[in-house]
Amino acid sequence: MIVVHHLNESRSQRILWLLEELKLPYEIKFYSRDAVTRLAPPELKAIHPLGKSPVVTVGSDTVIESGAIIDYIIRRHAEGRMAPDPASHDHDVYQQWLHYAEGSAMLPLMLNMYVARLGEGGAALHPRIESEIANHLGFVEGALAGRDYLMGDSLTGADVQMSFVPEVAKAMGKLPSYPNMAAWIERLHARPAWAAALAKGGEYLLGR
Repeated sequence: MIVVHHLNESRSQRILWLLEELKLPYEIKFYSRDAVTRLAPPELKAIHPLGKSPVVTVGSDTVIESGAIIDYIIRRHAEGRMAPDPASHDHDVYQQWLHYAEGSAMLPLMLNMYVARLGEGGAALHPRIESEIANHLGFVEGALAGRDYLMGDSLTGADVQMSFVPEVAKAMGKLPSYPNMAAWIERLHARPAWAAALAKGGEYLLGR
């Protein structure tokens, strides 16, 4: 049984969505953020020393990091669904999206979130952060031109992994400048599997 250690309002929501898309049986173990610090509770450290979510356990396997979890689930359990042929060039592009989401795209968005808390103390950093956000959102916007999903006409794990980027950008009010991304995240959130995952995972304000 696949067990998702699910933290409220977190990246683990997309793992629930993936499992719903694949119609795989799974169990959710719920964890709640500290109301003051917004950090994960210490109970998650019993699952993995980093104490972060998402974490997935399957038998004796413990898998961390969203991209690695998505790759693990699709390789081990999807029976060829939601990923290109491993021998194809498309699969190389697909793997880049899995790594790009957290390796590059999310960094300026997270910096924007943290630096905003510094008030005037962070003012000098904002131009560079905004430039990097525009750089990355512009890249994704161009990649989506003329297509419904990142890899073409079909949903893949790349869309699941990358979905957090437009969700955060939308929460920051940045999507009006990127119509392809705005339409893409609306398309993803309109999927029945997304709605099913949202119902099971609990409140997720980034998903609205």
